[in-house]
Amino acid sequence: MTAIEPARTVAVVGTGTMGQGIAQVALLAGHPVRLYDAMPGRAEEAERSVRARLDRLVTKGKLAGAERDAAAARLRPAARLADLAGPADRTALVIEAILEQLDVKQKLFGELESVVPDDCLLATNTSSLSVTAIGGALRRPGRFLGLHFFNPAPLLPLVEVVRGHATDAAAAERARATVAAWGKTPVTCTDTPGFVVNRIARPFYAEAFRVYEERAADPATIDAVLRESGGFAMGPFELTDLIGQDVNNSVTRSVHESFFHDPKFTPSLAQQRLVEAGLLGRKTGRGWYDHAEGAERPRPHTAAPCEAPGAVVLHGELPPAAAALPQLIEEAGITVGQAPGDEEAGYLALPGGVRLALTDGRAAGSDAPGPRIHVDLALDYRTCTRVALAPSRTAPEAGVRAATGLFQALGKQVSVIGDVPGMIVARTVAMLVDFARDAAGRGVAGEEDIDTAMRLGVNYPRGPLDWGRGLGDRWVCGFLRHMDREYPGGRYAACQPLRRRAAAEGSLL
Repeated sequence: MTAIEPARTVAVVGTGTMGQGIAQVALLAGHPVRLYDAMPGRAEEAERSVRARLDRLVTKGKLAGAERDAAAARLRPAARLADLAGPADRTALVIEAILEQLDVKQKLFGELESVVPDDCLLATNTSSLSVTAIGGALRRPGRFLGLHFFNPAPLLPLVEVVRGHATDAAAAERARATVAAWGKTPVTCTDTPGFVVNRIARPFYAEAFRVYEERAADPATIDAVLRESGGFAMGPFELTDLIGQDVNNSVTRSVHESFFHDPKFTPSLAQQRLVEAGLLGRKTGRGWYDHAEGAERPRPHTAAPCEAPGAVVLHGELPPAAAALPQLIEEAGITVGQAPGDEEAGYLALPGGVRLALTDGRAAGSDAPGPRIHVDLALDYRTCTRVALAPSRTAPEAGVRAATGLFQALGKQVSVIGDVPGMIVARTVAMLVDFARDAAGRGVAGEEDIDTAMRLGVNYPRGPLDWGRGLGDRWVCGFLRHMDREYPGGRYAACQPLRRRAAAEGSLL
């Protein structure tokens, strides 16, 4: 299916920040663009704002003056919806970016349907409403779909192309081809709550908030561990302060309600209390953090320097996710011995008998003999700059110092946190893998599109399905099985597609 021809008009209804951004993208792709807003004068204001955006691109050397002039000449406001049809039925796509109210959007598209040409695609930029419900009252719902841009639309590459229940395959393919022609990266998905990104991203916030609610670590430490060990660009506390606690909480609540209160999508009470208190993040000056001018940013808990042990003993084999550790330890000049036999595979014995192991979804003090210290998952133990440790209550202080010194010898900062099941990075990643595997299994989107969406839409360091393959589905499923025992109720029950893949790899240990 070919993209919409550049000579044909793209209309944008709703001229806020998102609408202006979408208009800029279409303009620079060569289309004539019409702007419409129900509020008098808003379309003209938006026209001036988009022209100013183009001027700034010229000033920055990102756009030639002649290109700016040509684009500005193609931009016009529309006084009435009827004006969006354009001369000789040239309008080929209308994208709506108005307020998130179902009845308002339904009314708008009902009016648009009688105005635009029969071959014109109608698209909503909704991020939280059902595309199927918006288009359900149309006479020809086959040409209606979602085009979910991410803010700021001119900069972020991802666009979710959302097929409603009645969307024609040809319409979705034409929209996808058009988005690609505009220099964006489209991913096609079905009309599911949250689409791809907002559905799969929920655990990134929820697991961090739960660790905080259990008082295992403070926001600054959790954010630092997810950034410096997990490889995420921002931690969930700082990110939701940027997004707005009300906005993020609203999306979480909407997805939870849309999934009929599935426990996997349960919102955070701590975040709800922030919203109720009016502490919405940067826009109000305070959220999880104080954003007042001159306010000092809290520092993550970082252990003081400790002496590294001269030797450790490897028992069995570490899980693939931690398999690089013995070599890194030896490179740091610390002897790694190998214990004979296989009494309990998968841990390092520190001097004094404390067992150091990768977290497996249980608390370090759960169902295990002797003192233990769990180490959190890292995206890459060689390149990460921080590691989190969680000692059991029986772990002696000398053992905690030895584990701390061990990782400091590897060049890592160390955060010692409370003994919370699954720790921070590991539980977050395991749940992201589970959510992504569930979405793929239900046909929400293809595996490649899911990983692309999460890398480009929320800047994850690795697609969750690719990450899961690296960890091993059996390991992820076993991890979640332990989490489910620690927290009964279904939140951590592995989805069926993940369980099937794990079974194919072999029985769970």
